[in-house]
Amino acid sequence: MATHPQEPDRAASDPGVRIPEGAGRPPRGDLPQGGPPRSEEANGETGPDAAGPASAEDEYTTAIRELEDRWRRALADLDNLRKRHARELERERAVERSRTAAAFLPVLDNLELALTHAGAEPGPIVAGIRAVRDQAVNVLELLGYPRHAETGVAFDPARHEVVGVVQDSDAPPGTVVEVLRPGYGDGERQLRPAAVTVAKRE
Repeated sequence: MATHPQEPDRAASDPGVRIPEGAGRPPRGDLPQGGPPRSEEANGETGPDAAGPASAEDEYTTAIRELEDRWRRALADLDNLRKRHARELERERAVERSRTAAAFLPVLDNLELALTHAGAEPGPIVAGIRAVRDQAVNVLELLGYPRHAETGVAFDPARHEVVGVVQDSDAPPGTVVEVLRPGYGDGERQLRPAAVTVAKRE
């Protein structure tokens, strides 16, 4: 088979043929490759640097919120501690008042006994003892423990302690006829009930 010699490139050999720029030429290694620019480069920002300021601001905001939350909790704990301390202080004061008032009871009992025996012989000493008794009763009342020694009232188990029952035609049944030992205080602040005798049914 006859072979035909390969014809040379006419465009390359013919000076009259114009070759478009870049056509038929291999790209050079030192030239940038084609393609659309990256979005980060187009915006003039890089990945790590672009997220830096926003991320730091979020961290600061989170830290501030955590500190505010801890501050509010500390205030709540302090308020609860203050209220608990006030309740405990009031409880201790009530215990001390009760203890102080209870210490007066034997003194009052002795004064009551002395006045009972000296009733038939009035004199300056009797008046003095009565004044001391009244002063002690007033102190107890100021502490919150009023005296109860009323007769002719209905029997109240919360304020009276029955130590005897008597027949008395002048008193309705269940009425306090005589108070043998006065009582002091009311309700939860009662030092002791009054020891009384009560009229019974005939």
